[in-house]
Amino acid sequence: MRHNKIGRRLGRTPTHRVHMMRNMVTSFLEHEKVTTTITRAKELRRDVERVITMAKTDDLHSRRQVLKVVHDRKIVAKLFETIAPRYQDRPGGYTRIIRLNPRVGDNAPMSIIELVEEEFTPKQKKSTPTAKEAAPVVAEEPVEEEVVAEVVEEATEEVTEEKSAD
Repeated sequence: MRHNKIGRRLGRTPTHRVHMMRNMVTSFLEHEKVTTTITRAKELRRDVERVITMAKTDDLHSRRQVLKVVHDRKIVAKLFETIAPRYQDRPGGYTRIIRLNPRVGDNAPMSIIELVEEEFTPKQKKSTPTAKEAAPVVAEEPVEEEVVAEVVEEATEEVTEEKSAD
């Protein structure tokens, strides 16, 4: 039983799995898009989102934490200078996984994992307006009865003229 064991094994030994994920994170941050199997993409999402969240606080400690995962200093610089500022106002969900057709050789389910590009607009809290904030009720002016009576008389006259002309 695998109680309290987090993550997928991916058919690899633990050290191989760690190195493979670090390489995938590095290449993902370099190209901002990777095509891989769905299970690897789901595992990659965990690591990439964790790294981007760390990069949002631009200090020495977070750079050193990111360098544990991403071993290329140029890509770390790109992460801190271009990628992380893009998502400064976003609380999470920096990636999306798009499913593709199965791989030709072994029919493995494939997907593309990529960074989300659209602007983030935070949801506003739903609140009922208070009495002060509520829009004032504007009373409509009553229509004069004489005007209404004249319009009704004109309409009935037109109808009677049309009937007599037929």
